[in-house]
Amino acid sequence: MDETDTPRHRSQITGNAGLNYAAWQISRRGWHVMPTIRNARGSDLIVTNDDETVFFGVQSKGFSKRYAVPLGMDPASLRSDWWVITIHANSDTPTCYVLRLDEVCELATQDKNGGRWWLEPKMYDRDEFREAWDRIKNAPC
Repeated sequence: MDETDTPRHRSQITGNAGLNYAAWQISRRGWHVMPTIRNARGSDLIVTNDDETVFFGVQSKGFSKRYAVPLGMDPASLRSDWWVITIHANSDTPTCYVLRLDEVCELATQDKNGGRWWLEPKMYDRDEFREAWDRIKNAPC
């Protein structure tokens, strides 16, 4: 296995596929979408309307299959207004789940030992969130 085919590299490619797919889905609904610097703290996408009176951040998580979403040690430190979880991100038919930050925090569970927080697949893989792009309100067109 060479350097470009490591598990970490494949994971980064999957994350990028999910990020770009989410950006495309949001853009085609009339929003301006700008990716931020990868691996920086904060939102992965900054979204605005045409006259720049509405701004919000999107956290993107792209996976090859249904995985738990890592949320870190403190859900109160999460900042992005919207979360898009994309499964099968590298396939021809990705599936996205669109959640508000408050929903992510409400549905999160903590490790039994009091450690990290996670959003388990059974919590986000719901009809109300699946391909629910219309939940992102105030679209400019």
